[in-house]
Amino acid sequence: MTTLSDTQVWGRVWITRNGRNFIGRGRVELLKKIGEMGSISKAAKSMKMSYKAAWDAVDAMGNAFGQAVVTTSTGGKGGGGAQLTLKAHQVIAAFEKMESQHAQMLQTLTAEFNAMMA
Repeated sequence: MTTLSDTQVWGRVWITRNGRNFIGRGRVELLKKIGEMGSISKAAKSMKMSYKAAWDAVDAMGNAFGQAVVTTSTGGKGGGGAQLTLKAHQVIAAFEKMESQHAQMLQTLTAEFNAMMA
């Protein structure tokens, strides 16, 4: 039998502009993977997404901020690569702070809801 203690208030953090989502957990994870792997292609593969989808997400974030979130260099003997810009690091830090605060708020709301329903 389900009890009230099984009840949780739930939600997700999305940053929107003009009613369209442009930053969420998936895009933040993509940025982090690009930073770790130094490659949009490798980051996309690790997340089981196409290179085009990853590139489109990176491009959309850059357009939304009016500045690049990733810089790239073309291949050659050592191969190409991708690096996060300062803006990308700021986006990651801000989003993770908001997500942490959001999780705390959801815990509080869950406790308040369960207390009201007891």
